[in-house]
Amino acid sequence: MSRRKLCYITGARADFGLMQSTLQQIQQSGMLDLRVIVTGMHLLRDHGLTVTEIERAGLPIAARIAVEEGVPTGALMARNIGRMLVGFVEALEAMRPDMVLVLGDRGEMLAGALAAIHLNIPVVHVHGGERSGTVDEPVRHAISKLAHYHFVATDESRDRLIRMGEAADRVFVVGAPGLDGLKEAALAGREALCAGVNFDPKRPVALLVYHPVLQEADRSGQDTAIIIDAVRARDMQIIALKPNSDAGSSDVREVLDARAAAGELCLATHLVRSEFVSWLAACDVVVGNSSSGIIEAATFGTPVVNIGSRQNLRQRNANIFDCSVRRTDLDSALARALASPRFDGYNVYGDGKAGARIASLLAAIDLTTASTSKTNVY
Repeated sequence: MSRRKLCYITGARADFGLMQSTLQQIQQSGMLDLRVIVTGMHLLRDHGLTVTEIERAGLPIAARIAVEEGVPTGALMARNIGRMLVGFVEALEAMRPDMVLVLGDRGEMLAGALAAIHLNIPVVHVHGGERSGTVDEPVRHAISKLAHYHFVATDESRDRLIRMGEAADRVFVVGAPGLDGLKEAALAGREALCAGVNFDPKRPVALLVYHPVLQEADRSGQDTAIIIDAVRARDMQIIALKPNSDAGSSDVREVLDARAAAGELCLATHLVRSEFVSWLAACDVVVGNSSSGIIEAATFGTPVVNIGSRQNLRQRNANIFDCSVRRTDLDSALARALASPRFDGYNVYGDGKAGARIASLLAAIDLTTASTSKTNVY
C-alpha cells in the first residue's frame, strides 16, 4: 500500500514549534509521506531565519515561498497572503499531495487552504473552533469553513465547529500538539538560564512575549513601553522575545531594542523551542498576549498576566490573570499573579499525546469524497 502524501504549511516559529513533535511522528509513520512548504517569517533574517530549525529537524522542505519585506502593516499582510496563494498553488500543483495540513489562524494558513481547495486537495485544520480577539478569530473560522477535517484541542472547540455547520464525524478532539513532550523539552534549569543572560537567579524573572494587534497597531509601541515599566516597577528581570511580523510589530521592536540597549531587559530575536520552553517553566511569570501563555504555560504551573484583546474568549486554565494595558490594571494583575500559588492542575488543552492521535487519523481518514462533499450540515 502506497503512503499518503501529506503537505504541511509553516510560516512562523510559533506554528512550527507547536507542530515539530507531531511532524516528526508523521515523518516516522510508515503510512505517511511528509513534505513541508516554508514561507513567511521563516525566510526573514530579521525574524531569525528560522527555516534553519526545520532543516535541523530533518524535515523535508518541498518549497520555499518568499514574501515581501517592509514595514509591517495590514496592507502588507494582505498583499503577502496574495503572494503566498500564488506560490502555494504552484508548489501544490507540482507536489500533488493527498492532503494539506494547516494550523491555527495566520494568513499563511488561509492562503494554503484556499490554494488546496481550488486544486481539489482535502484540507485538515488543527486548532480550529477556538475563540480569540483581533483579526485572528475571523481568519481562524474562515480556515475552518474551507477545511474538510478538523483536529481540535478541546471538547468546547468541537462543539463550536459543529454549531458552525461542520459535520460531527469530521471533527476530532486530539488535544493541543504544542503540549507534546513539553516537560521533556525544558532541558535547562533556572540557574543555567539566568547565568546565560547575566540574571540573578534569586531575583524574580518575567518572560515577556507581546505581539501587536492589527486593529490597535498605532498603539503597539506605547503599550509595550507601559508593560515594560509596570514589570520593572516590581524589580523584575525581563527576558523578552521580539514579536511576529504583524502590523505594528516595528513599533514594538523599536521599544524593545531601545530598552535592551539601556540595559532594562534581555532581548532575543528568537529562542529555539527547548530554550523558550525552559524559560516558560523557569520564570516567575509570563507577561504579554501570546497563546503560549494561554495553552502551554499551565503545563508548568507558571502564572500568566494576559494583556489586552489578542486572546479574548479563549478557554483559560486557572493560571491566567487577565488585564488591560492600563497601568493600574497591570499592577493589580502582576501583584495577583506573583502572590498566587503555583498552578498545579489539569490543562484543559490536553494530555500531551496529540501527535500520535494526529498521525493515526491522517493515515486512516476517508479522503475519497472529502473535497467534493464539503457543505454545511444545516
